[in-house]
Amino acid sequence: MKFGVLGPLAVVGSGGEVRLRGEHQRALLAMLVFHANRMVTTDGLVGALWAELPPKSYASNLHTYVSRLRARLPGVRIDHAGRGYRLLVATEDVDLLVFREQAAAGRTAARAGQPDRAAVHLRRALALWRGHPLGDMHVPALEADVARLESERLAVFEDCADAELAVGRHVELAAELQAMVVEHPLRERLAGQLMLALRHSGRQAEALEVYRATRATLIDELGVEPGAALRRLHESMLRGEADVPVPRPTWPICQLPAVAADFSGRVDYLSEVTGLLNPGGHGVPVVVLSGDPGAGKTTLSIHVAHQLRSVYPDAQLFVPLSGADAPRDTGAVLADLLRGLGVSGPAVPDDPQARAAAYRGLLTDRKVLVVLDDAADPAQVRALLPGTPGCAVLITSRRRLSGLAGASRVIVGPFSDDEAMHALERIVGRARVADERPDAARIAAACGNLPLALRIAGTRLAIRPTLPLGVLADRLEDEGRRLDELAVSDLQVRASLTLSYASLSEPTRAALRRLGNIDIVDLPEWWIVTLLGAEAADDAVEDLVESGLLDPTGTDETGEPRYRMHSLVRLFAMERARAEDDQAARMADGELIIDAMVGIADVAARQLPWTVPLPRLGALPRPQPLPPAWVRRLTANPGAWFAAERMNLLTALSKVADWGWAAEAMMLMDRLSVYLWFHGQYADMRLGYQALADNPDRRVAARARSVLALLRHARGNYEQAIEEYRGCAAELADLGEGEALGWVHNNLAACLIAVGSPDESVALATTARARLRDDRFALGSVLHIQAAALSRQGRIAESNGIEAEALDLARAHGEPRQLAMALHDRAWGYVLAKDDLARALDLTEEAIALLRKVGSPSALAKVLRTSGAVRAGLDDRDGSLRAFREAREIARDLGERPRELSCTRAIAAAWIGDGRPGEAIPALRTCLQEYRAMGSTSATVITLHLLAAAYDATGDPRAANASRDEAERIGDPRDGNSSTLLRMLLNLAVPKANGGRALP
Repeated sequence: MKFGVLGPLAVVGSGGEVRLRGEHQRALLAMLVFHANRMVTTDGLVGALWAELPPKSYASNLHTYVSRLRARLPGVRIDHAGRGYRLLVATEDVDLLVFREQAAAGRTAARAGQPDRAAVHLRRALALWRGHPLGDMHVPALEADVARLESERLAVFEDCADAELAVGRHVELAAELQAMVVEHPLRERLAGQLMLALRHSGRQAEALEVYRATRATLIDELGVEPGAALRRLHESMLRGEADVPVPRPTWPICQLPAVAADFSGRVDYLSEVTGLLNPGGHGVPVVVLSGDPGAGKTTLSIHVAHQLRSVYPDAQLFVPLSGADAPRDTGAVLADLLRGLGVSGPAVPDDPQARAAAYRGLLTDRKVLVVLDDAADPAQVRALLPGTPGCAVLITSRRRLSGLAGASRVIVGPFSDDEAMHALERIVGRARVADERPDAARIAAACGNLPLALRIAGTRLAIRPTLPLGVLADRLEDEGRRLDELAVSDLQVRASLTLSYASLSEPTRAALRRLGNIDIVDLPEWWIVTLLGAEAADDAVEDLVESGLLDPTGTDETGEPRYRMHSLVRLFAMERARAEDDQAARMADGELIIDAMVGIADVAARQLPWTVPLPRLGALPRPQPLPPAWVRRLTANPGAWFAAERMNLLTALSKVADWGWAAEAMMLMDRLSVYLWFHGQYADMRLGYQALADNPDRRVAARARSVLALLRHARGNYEQAIEEYRGCAAELADLGEGEALGWVHNNLAACLIAVGSPDESVALATTARARLRDDRFALGSVLHIQAAALSRQGRIAESNGIEAEALDLARAHGEPRQLAMALHDRAWGYVLAKDDLARALDLTEEAIALLRKVGSPSALAKVLRTSGAVRAGLDDRDGSLRAFREAREIARDLGERPRELSCTRAIAAAWIGDGRPGEAIPALRTCLQEYRAMGSTSATVITLHLLAAAYDATGDPRAANASRDEAERIGDPRDGNSSTLLRMLLNLAVPKANGGRALP
């Protein structure tokens, strides 16, 4: 799939152009393509789709648009990344990426003294343009990007013109340059190039006329004379010099430090900052680089400045301001600048304002880049800003300098994982990193990918070439000594952080310590308010964000602002908390957060539909420290709150348990599980309950182990689940936990059906029914298990009666999912009792429609699977396979292996009917092997019969008979459920030529 934004939005697939319907879908794709291979935040996408006020359901609407876009662009990867989305594409598949790649290659060739090669690359870049970027649509969120891209295009054209002039293509260029000068009459570089092309084409009079016209325009529009370079070119032509030189600045000055030899990565930042600093318009572009201490702001600024030397050829000034330690006086800085620009000592004015005026005067009409490193505040830099267009300013600061009007701000974050590894390779050596790559990855992770920390770690390894990377990785993974380890010579992470910490007010320092002490990565604003109070939280957040110690990461699904504290900043804050705050205060903070978490989770969970086969939520938690209005706002959409806080709750859970608050930890996990089970997020449930399974509190541990048994059951680990169910049942009975015991008996009964023990299942379900009779949801679940067990005993009439009872109960009192499952059971009852497939199909379709509205993917997969079987019995082969395939995909996403296998088995049966038994046999053998490992007798029997049909189709009666014999030997003749399902699946296995009906 190819994408184009250098003109009208274009998508071209193997079958030709792909047309997208709807402005929202087109705007979404435009945002993703413009930022290809980079994460676009949810906030950014929402702003692009709804420039005014987004709808209340913007999060779900955005998810829908992304899903539709994926469906419309098969094979294209749109990943959910962090708090946004990312389009993953190859460079050659996006015209914008190819444009930048070719432009970079051309400039590299030009610097290497190969103008002919440079021209080829630059022309390829320009040829990709089909018109104005996104010329057929209006996306306000991309207006600035589009404007910068137009500036990029113009700069590439000028570079191309220089290269082609150097190889003598003057005649060919003249007409093109004339058109560009008309379009950009204030662009002196273009005017000079046109003058050269005309002069070398024998059209000197026209060249001089270009100068006259350009000068007149500059005077009329801006009130300034042409720059020195253009004036010198004009004068050389008037003198009739035969070999007219390319314009050069009269006084090139470069004060930039050298680029670090091992500089690597930062491609996106380089592109963004150079784009922002490219000249254009009537102002002076000012860019502020801020971010975490040690993020490499200075190194990045130096690299950017070197890249822009050709854009600002008159001078590149570098000014250290020492803002983090001892901010330099602005008057003294101006005096140094004037002397660097050639003003002799006595000529430097005494008055700071006069110095500023003289400084601005020297930069008039020149193209100068000023790099102001480590600025303390806006006041320190205002007098250092040039006053005329053509110049630009790049500032680095530990603060965001929010008071500096008109500046563009770029937050410099840590390296990406790939950049971090590449940085280590440049310092340590590629071979050494490759030999110990897992340990290198551990080092990068411990450093939080922070450039300063990685440089220190890499330098320590470089000066000790025999030190195994694993040794340093082990030391860095010990959080208690990490900051001690990140020091070498005069480079120290702790020292860098101490400078930032010292610049904070005392209340903000205290806030940083408290936030660090709760040790969380993804920090929502309500946590901060819980700890500090609303008013103090506002002040602290503003100061910490301004100082680069706390990074805003956008808003979550509930609209709550969220923040990130770099891992090394967090360790530093914890270190300061241990040194400056007492243990009691730190524990009190932890208790506040726990009470807030459990309280909000309780309110949110009680608003969600109850679908989890576990005891109902118990007593209310302790008093909530957050104001009620905050809780109401956060839980207005309870599912969105759980989605936003899921990982935080899981992370906090084990800490809460470790602190000795086992009951609170169990309360928190039970409430989170209401959300997790509904969405089929079993891995997260396992992670949470595993942290509680060995708790000293017997009740907590037994309850946790009962849920782990349920999760093993859902994954198809039947034998282990049964063993754990039995152990939990004994423990819960001893503890007097009647409701929990009833659920264990019910879930064990369900598991026993799968392994072919319906008799014990019926007995356990009867016991569970007595314990759970007062809970309508629990009673519906017990009736479901009873009916299924009875059907496997061949007691179809009794099973049907219980199914009818369950359906009446669900219609009267059940929520939609419970009703859907009752409809499903009743449908299967019609199949078993009366072979009334048409009625069964109607009921399954009703259930599917309900589940598509309310969610619950696990239940939907189950009903779709049954619908597939019923449709197979009705000879609706295509509909059957559609249902089985959709059910399999859902089950695969959830990790429900038994259901995924049963759908795979049905699809393999259809392959037999399609004349592809050779493909069906290995798939069925895999299913058989896994069913045997699970101990699922009925599933094994059905699979053996289908395998026999496949062997028959390949002309192997011996293997077919062996499979049937084994099935007859282990099968339960009472199990009408399995025989009915087998008959339907065999209908899929019959060749289409036979009408799709199973042979007698």
